[in-house]
Amino acid sequence: MYKIVRKKVLNPTVTQMEIEAPLVAKKAKPGQFIILRVDADGERIPLTVAGTDPEEGTVKIIFQVVGATTELLNRKNEGEYIEDFAGPLGVATHTEGIKKVCIVGGGVGCAIAMPIAREFHRLGAEVTSIIGFRNKDLLILEDEFRACSDKLVVMTDDGSYARQGNVTVPLKEMLESGEQFDMIITIGPLIMMKFVTLTAKPFGVPVTVSMNPIMIDGTGMCGGCRITLVKEDGARVTKFACVDGPDFNGYEIDFDEAMSRGRMYAEYERKAHESVCNLFKGA
Repeated sequence: MYKIVRKKVLNPTVTQMEIEAPLVAKKAKPGQFIILRVDADGERIPLTVAGTDPEEGTVKIIFQVVGATTELLNRKNEGEYIEDFAGPLGVATHTEGIKKVCIVGGGVGCAIAMPIAREFHRLGAEVTSIIGFRNKDLLILEDEFRACSDKLVVMTDDGSYARQGNVTVPLKEMLESGEQFDMIITIGPLIMMKFVTLTAKPFGVPVTVSMNPIMIDGTGMCGGCRITLVKEDGARVTKFACVDGPDFNGYEIDFDEAMSRGRMYAEYERKAHESVCNLFKGA
């Protein structure tokens, strides 16, 4: 059992928790993730490590309440426990040799992007961060990004805060003005990562994307998190996000296939979420 040490609501749909998990806190690196179960009968869900405190033995997770399991998790309070918290899993984000990086985060994907930006800042790289949200009410982690970025651009789709537009607008402006990056790292909705990759392609800047497909065991055995890479010669290669990723070369991802797979259980998850909400309403 793993204790919830702290809980903080970041916006109406996103919650931050710090979980007592000393072994994970000691070993986890930016870009890696954990798999948890809320209770003994619950499903396993992957969540990215949003920060660690090895001395305190805690791991920070940030999640959006979109399905049954995240609804149940969100109803847990400080001092309560969750059943399982396994990790760290996956391959940490590559940082070696990168001196100038652009981090592009969208929505709750910023929870993954922020610790990566912080790590590059710690290593002495020049960090430009572009973060985007649908509106001001959904904004998260602005102060944290500002603290670890040499330059920060905040975008909202509706213009209710900062600059109006999506994250590709300032990215394209920077690239067209001659800004050069060793790497662009983008994390967020698949459609956003696809267009960040397309925006960067004419300029030849390497792009890393963080994939978060359906995942069950986190060991590569179930095959649920498979993604397809399309190589330069047209060869199609299957990889597993849990053990080969979650970071991949954005230019190789078959985004259309990934988006199609990501929608497979949307209706089922919606109904499961509703059923959990109804259960608590009747309590």
